[in-house]
Amino acid sequence: MERKTIFSAVDHTLLNQTATWEEIKQICDDAITYQTASVCIPASFVKRAKEYVENKMQVCTVIGFPNGYSTTKVKEFEALDAIENGADEIDMVINIGDLKDKRFHQIEEEIKVLKKACGTKILKVIIETCLLTEEEKIKMCEIVTNAKADYIKTSTGFSTAGANFEDVALFAKHVGKEVKIKAAGGISSFDDAEKFIELGASRLGTSRIVKLAKNEQTSGY
Repeated sequence: MERKTIFSAVDHTLLNQTATWEEIKQICDDAITYQTASVCIPASFVKRAKEYVENKMQVCTVIGFPNGYSTTKVKEFEALDAIENGADEIDMVINIGDLKDKRFHQIEEEIKVLKKACGTKILKVIIETCLLTEEEKIKMCEIVTNAKADYIKTSTGFSTAGANFEDVALFAKHVGKEVKIKAAGGISSFDDAEKFIELGASRLGTSRIVKLAKNEQTSGY
């Protein structure tokens, strides 16, 4: 698989609590250089980042992040505010407690509210697979499909584990044909990135792939 194909699937990500504007500008520059799918950054930087990249790069941000237990109204406000500031894509976190309590209708309705708030913008639904049973993951494939979100996403990268091959393969088997897959968290090599894409992921949430490419350029290999 060509490197440019992998880069084109990457949401080049910086969500650390200590992220500074200089670091955000750097990942925007790198994303433009390597032509990634987007930059995924904290909501507080969206307006400046959108102005900085002009129309050269899609800007993604996270909602209800990383724990997902904000109320639906709060998540809706976050999404609307981010879009007003220029966000092109929204990655929301579900309420995992609701899933454990089998409040499936509540989760589906929340996703629908966020999808309505997004309008034509892309909505990705983070389900935090490392905290779920296989049955719960399959149920979330059904819920995300019914709610007509654009993507189902494995992980925040802030919990006990990130994406793995088994979960992406499970998504590909159970999610609706209109729903795409994003693998995120812990993707640390081009080989792994390629494998995730082959299994069905069309987006990869990672900060490491571009860093690997930059290190190769710097070291001459």
